[in-house]
Amino acid sequence: MKKYRKPYRIKKKKSLFKSRLFWLTILVLIIFGGIFYLVCFSSIFQIKDIKISGNQKIQTQDIENLIKEKINQKLLFFPTKSIFLIKSNEIVESLLEKFLKIDKVNLKRRLPESLIVEIQERLPLGVWCQGENCFYIDKEGIIFEENPPKVEEDKSSSPPFAATREAEFIIKSEESIAQGFLGEKVIEKVLLESIFEIQRKLKESLKINIEEIIILEKEKINAKTSEGWEIYFNPTGDINWQLTKLSLVLEKEIPPERRKDLEYIDLRFGNFAPYKYK
Repeated sequence: MKKYRKPYRIKKKKSLFKSRLFWLTILVLIIFGGIFYLVCFSSIFQIKDIKISGNQKIQTQDIENLIKEKINQKLLFFPTKSIFLIKSNEIVESLLEKFLKIDKVNLKRRLPESLIVEIQERLPLGVWCQGENCFYIDKEGIIFEENPPKVEEDKSSSPPFAATREAEFIIKSEESIAQGFLGEKVIEKVLLESIFEIQRKLKESLKINIEEIIILEKEKINAKTSEGWEIYFNPTGDINWQLTKLSLVLEKEIPPERRKDLEYIDLRFGNFAPYKYK
């Protein structure tokens, strides 16, 4: 018996344009292309409004100008200010770097076209002085703004101008450390907290006003009172015990009328509080 082979048939290639996969791919590309355009270039999501709040000393226009520089970008050689493409961390870092008076920045997107920028400025707790250079200092021990002495006209004297510093709590350092620059931490937060605790408790509990504190070394600071005498503290020791000793000495050994004649009271050593008159 003869075997017959089935005739070989050449299959016709299916047209690409009739392929479902081809049209599905085109559809997906169109959808993604549309989303890409909408997100990156559509006028709907271009930033048009920058709302800034919380700043008092820093000009709003200066903050806005810096932000506008950062939101203007180029993507595929085309300019865009898309709210989805802004680099929030970069904007915040630039604001903190340029404006040293800023402590914190909170930046939020508000769709479709607004940026909300909340500024928290540094609060000066006192004035830090090294030599003749003085600066405002914040709670973290960072100096952020110069505090030059006020120049006042004195018509009765010659030369005609006299320089005075505003009445603020002053911290001076006589330690042999390098001069700090704006934006740098010049004193450890723990030591600074001890200094302000001393100032607050002296004022509240003993009614003693401190005009300035001089840091001589890590274990000795001098507090100059408005009455002209000094108190020596060890800021690393028990502040409450040192203040208790001061209270007892003033109450039992130094009458109020003689306080103006004091030179110092030393609270640094154990249970003792030696003092000296001028």
